Amino acid sequence: FKPSIAMDVRVIRIATGLSRAEFARKYDLDARALQDWEQGRRKPDRAARAYLKVIAHQPKAVEKALAS
Repeated sequence: FKPSIAMDVRVIRIATGLSRAEFARKYDLDARALQDWEQGRRKPDRAARAYLKVIAHQPKAVEKALAS
């Protein structure tokens, strides 16, 4: 059994402790796309999936990169 992409996106966001709006703003994502991914209406493309994976494993590195 492999969790759905929608579940993965939601789990990643919840692990940060951020609301959808906060997560989207902090990581420069489209809030509507994030909602669609979480609700299974759309799937993130390959680049977005890679970005989400980096956020999940190295959130501070992403924050540092975005701040510069």
